[in-house]
Amino acid sequence: MNLRRRLPRSLPFAASMAATLLTLLIAACGGKSQPGAGAGHGGPGGPGGPGGAMPPMPVSVLVVKQQVVPVLVDAVGQAEGAKEVEVRARVGGVLQRQAYREGEPIRAGAPMFTIDRAPFEIALAQARAALAQEQARVEQARREAARLKPLADMQAVSRREADDAASQLALAEAALGVQQARIREAELNLSYTSVAAPISGITTRAEKSQGSLVSVSDGLLARIMQTDPIWVRFSLSEAEYAPLKGQRGAIVRLLGPDGRPLGPTGKLNYTGASVDARLGTIGLRAEFSNPGLTVLPGQFVRAQVQSGTERAWLVPQAAVQAGEQGKFVWVIRDGKATPAPVEVGGWVGADWVVRKGLADGDAVITNNLIKMRPGAPVQPMAAQPGAGAGGAASAPQGAGSGAGSGATAAPSASAPARSSSAGSAAPAASSASR
Repeated sequence: MNLRRRLPRSLPFAASMAATLLTLLIAACGGKSQPGAGAGHGGPGGPGGPGGAMPPMPVSVLVVKQQVVPVLVDAVGQAEGAKEVEVRARVGGVLQRQAYREGEPIRAGAPMFTIDRAPFEIALAQARAALAQEQARVEQARREAARLKPLADMQAVSRREADDAASQLALAEAALGVQQARIREAELNLSYTSVAAPISGITTRAEKSQGSLVSVSDGLLARIMQTDPIWVRFSLSEAEYAPLKGQRGAIVRLLGPDGRPLGPTGKLNYTGASVDARLGTIGLRAEFSNPGLTVLPGQFVRAQVQSGTERAWLVPQAAVQAGEQGKFVWVIRDGKATPAPVEVGGWVGADWVVRKGLADGDAVITNNLIKMRPGAPVQPMAAQPGAGAGGAASAPQGAGSGAGSGATAAPSASAPARSSSAGSAAPAASSASR
């Protein structure tokens, strides 16, 4: 009885299993290769099967030619004003007024602060009164000396009295000179209550607010920085500095975070006379025109110094690969991809400077680099700057010297091949045969 009750329930399950097996059997039979199938997919008779070879891989190439390139050295620098002046109070008192707007340009001689004038006006009036007293004493001493001199000559009075009168006149005249100097001092202190800009430049925030009591010992009120021209300080190692010895006016340019130039080029205006014992570097400074405040004091920038020239090849950054034996590029030799070890220098724009390892006319592969294998057949195509670098490894960041960062995109196949000598066009290494 139990068997009869279970049997009807197991029939749907058996039917579904039979349907599944039938479906798998049909799929297996339908998956057999049909005549002509597999062409282009590695089947018999296809290019990848026993009956044919893989087609050459299409690649973009750059025909290189040796040329004169600048030798560039990069360093991190910090900008500073050509002049940086502290504006200080030269007399003490209550700060009554601030006459400038913080952070804005100011001309030399323009008023900036006013200190309470009353105490200094009083001091000047006192000095003038004291001067009048001294002038009166001088007049009295002069009259006394003039009266006693003829009497002494007639021996009506003793010579000592005449000499004392002459001495009193000299002392009164000296005291008069002292008082005149005190008046000048009082006038000068009164003028110091008006604080003016000593140079033209950009002002900083005020260090003291209106109503504060300032003193000469703690009288820093603000700062002014001359930003045009602007100076940039940086340091180079002994090896990097060696080619620059004696080149006081070497060309320097500033680069922003994106590698683009910041304003016009400048020149070295200072080189250190000693080597930093802790870092082994030499300090340098360059001067740049900065009319539009492109660079601000205190800003960190990349300073790029041209220390000379050399003959080398320029290769896109993406084309230079790194392996166990060092850096290398892929070149086409006899229609096949061949790795060529190279010695690189710095960067010029978006290109590596290759010093050794290439020859004029070499066709350097610039894309599909991740698919390259030694001896793989390749078909060179045209190169055009700006296209994507198909799978190329990114160029190293922060190389010792260079103007750019990141990989240059590999060119497309629609324009004539680009020669590395001054950007002139050159024909592709070979035509594609169809």
